[in-house]
Amino acid sequence: MTSSRQSAATAPSQDLSQVRFPEGFVWGTATASYQVEGAVHEDGRGPSIWDTFAHTPGKILGDDTGDIADDHYHRYPEDISLMADLGITHYRFSLAWPRIQPEGRGQLNAAGVDFYSRLVDGLLERGIQPWVTLYHWDLPQPLEDAGGWPARDTAERFAEYAAAIHDRLGDRVPDWTTLNEPWCSAFLGYASGVHAPGRTEGPAALRAAHHLMLGHGLAARALREQGARDVGITVNLYPVDPVTDSTADRDAARRIDGLMNRVFLDPLLRGSYPDDLLADLAPVMDFDHVRDGDLATINAPLDFLGVNYYTRHVVRAGTRPAEPRPTNWVGSEDVEFVKRGIPVTAMGWEIDPDGLYETLTRVWREYGPLPLYVTENGAAFDDKLDADGRVRDEDRRSYLEQHFAAAHRALTEGVDLRGYFVWSLLDNFEWAFGYSRRFGLVHVDYETQARTLKDSGRWFAEITRANGL
Repeated sequence: MTSSRQSAATAPSQDLSQVRFPEGFVWGTATASYQVEGAVHEDGRGPSIWDTFAHTPGKILGDDTGDIADDHYHRYPEDISLMADLGITHYRFSLAWPRIQPEGRGQLNAAGVDFYSRLVDGLLERGIQPWVTLYHWDLPQPLEDAGGWPARDTAERFAEYAAAIHDRLGDRVPDWTTLNEPWCSAFLGYASGVHAPGRTEGPAALRAAHHLMLGHGLAARALREQGARDVGITVNLYPVDPVTDSTADRDAARRIDGLMNRVFLDPLLRGSYPDDLLADLAPVMDFDHVRDGDLATINAPLDFLGVNYYTRHVVRAGTRPAEPRPTNWVGSEDVEFVKRGIPVTAMGWEIDPDGLYETLTRVWREYGPLPLYVTENGAAFDDKLDADGRVRDEDRRSYLEQHFAAAHRALTEGVDLRGYFVWSLLDNFEWAFGYSRRFGLVHVDYETQARTLKDSGRWFAEITRANGL
């Protein structure tokens, strides 16, 4: 029997009209540099691993690239106006490291710094707080050529970059996120190879995961030494359930939870790796890349934790493949992922709002009270621009409403949830899926770059202004 739950947060009996969030609750939208900016060859920007990966035939659906994307680099004033129309209080965006520091080290590129300075000023002029992510996957290619995240040096270069750009923007930007979803950077990039840089080396992925967190710790220290007020990190978390209550299925869920969630939460919030995870991975590699003092650096206090949530994993014990194949699940190649037959988004991800409630309350319960933000949540659907100029995306509105209610439920049970960023502001380059998946509150015609606020965006503007459903 498959695992199934009905979310109390979305039960039919709940009166959603009574859902109100605390005064000062942050409502925002989010983007990532390579997904929206374009202008990859302009004003001194250097190549990133995503430029290289996207231009490798067969890596991206339709052989799409982020060369133009949403042309946000040139159209950011229009996009800021759209944010104002949405009534958001904060805009979460990432800095393109190769636009700021093309070689990944050394002198900053003045034109790149100036772009982000103009963006920050434009946001503040419209009463929108900039929420900066230092790294959303676009590593400068020269650093990958020198070893990438599996190499310790990359963590040290990241801290230098963080300090250098904070020196230029820190007077206007109070909130700093070091990394976005290090799980994706490490395991999609270096284990399964479905993301840049496309390597399929399980031990390298584990080293990358550690050095990403070390980079976070070193960067957080550097930012605080310069007076940064609020410093955190964003991780993507998923509940992991066994398909049955058998010992084998429960152990499969434990292992995947270790590789998905606890591999980051435990070092960040407890200063150690889980003992069971180390035992699971012992046949794959030792952890001699972890040096004395690393875990203390990673475990420095956070001002907030960002949580990205999209779905739940349901798993069962399977059979290890006869021939090794690239996988995200290093050392647990036998585990099978089960679909439950419930509605899915265009990404194929099951819609499970109760998983957001469980994720938020689990972090609060197991890792101690700390300020939390939902830094990404949203859905891709097959949106169409109708002849009358509207995008009638009722499925996205319903999805967000259910997830807002689930987050509110966690908040009313004591979780210190302070904000919610919808992914995404704009339809954009969806990584290996190219332009075939649309997550935006704003529809983008990629031929003309015309922006159209979707029905879900109009509804979201009502939510932000009412501070509730």
